[in-house]
Amino acid sequence: MKRCPTGHATHPQWRMAAALALAQLRGYMALPAYADTPNLGLLYLTDHYATEAQAILDFFAAELPTVTDWSGTVGIGVCASGAEYFDEPALAVMLLELPTDQYRIFSGVTPLPRTGQPGFTAHTALLHAEGRTPDLPSLIAEVAQRTSSGAVFGGLAASRGASVQLAVSSTGTVAGQGGVSGVFSGGLSGVAWGAGLHWVSRLTQGCQPVGLRYCITAAQDNVVLELDGQPALDVLLHTLGVSLQADPHQAVERVRGVLAGLIDIPEAYHTAPLVQHPGTLGADVRVRHIIGLDGSRRGVALADEVAVGMGLHFCQRHHAAARADLVRICAELREELAPDALELLPVVERDDAALLPQQMVAAIYISCSGRGSNHFGAPGAELQWLRHALGDVPLVGFFAGGEIAGQQLYGYSAVLAVLLAPKTNDEATD
Repeated sequence: MKRCPTGHATHPQWRMAAALALAQLRGYMALPAYADTPNLGLLYLTDHYATEAQAILDFFAAELPTVTDWSGTVGIGVCASGAEYFDEPALAVMLLELPTDQYRIFSGVTPLPRTGQPGFTAHTALLHAEGRTPDLPSLIAEVAQRTSSGAVFGGLAASRGASVQLAVSSTGTVAGQGGVSGVFSGGLSGVAWGAGLHWVSRLTQGCQPVGLRYCITAAQDNVVLELDGQPALDVLLHTLGVSLQADPHQAVERVRGVLAGLIDIPEAYHTAPLVQHPGTLGADVRVRHIIGLDGSRRGVALADEVAVGMGLHFCQRHHAAARADLVRICAELREELAPDALELLPVVERDDAALLPQQMVAAIYISCSGRGSNHFGAPGAELQWLRHALGDVPLVGFFAGGEIAGQQLYGYSAVLAVLLAPKTNDEATD
């Protein structure tokens, strides 16, 4: 499998940005290592171009006739390998050359078939969704359950105006559904991947745990009342080392900088003590905001429903934790290429590429619109770190209103998915 051409640009006029991106795509397509007859395109637009989405889609479809299937959405920003366009008119495109029996475009018009039904079977999927869709968490879980892996990755469209999704399908439709073309609003759409494509994904929440992990022993709706049998508010204040009585202003300020990570503990663990350690947060943790303090009941209100038996870990987001976690997931992905050869190196330099029996031919990065330069300290820093850790991998993505990993919806996080392919003999000896 060849590497995937990418193109990206910013310009007040979409036609100029599209022409610049198209020139980059054609330049890559002329190189031997890159796909020259792609059939699938991923197109991400900033919300400045949302109202022109159909015209932009038509432009690329006309200029790239071999690309018969398209998927994409709109974000507050878009990104490509080493480049970030945030809060400005921009677009990013990736072209993939894949076997037609290994992917399907899906949307509300052509839903993903259930596992076990005749025809195409999805192993995983890239999912785009509208955040205002009713029962969205349940719909995400349902799509994931229609894949053989039980997991998807993606993000929510983010726009200050029109919120759109792109779905164009020719051969990649559900039998009997016909073709799907154009720009959609609402619901879910994306690309389902067959088992013959080796996608590996990781979630980074960029959080550092504060204190120990607790078990919720009393709760009502979204209010945590007790942690390990103690009043939840008292546990929080003790963890932060502050007091509402001694210095209420300092206490409130410290609480504003803290979040809560929720863990759905399996039933078998409800009667057993939780392992308490200050390690990093895993993908099983959903980080949520603390939205209030209940002084009368000594409770802590969260931006999510809670239940007795859940685990809870207070945590903080900051520059150092975000960078460390981003490097961690890149190292895990590089390890997946050749775990024995790389011996758990934290970051693999490009000189080590000869050790890898597989290559990364494409990457999709979906980051929260609340991250970017405001969170990482400098424009483009997030994508520069990603490029340093991964190497020169073709990458495209967008800044979303929420991130999807596994069967869950996250916030203030990022999802990285990499497409792996075996190296050819020529690539292995270069």
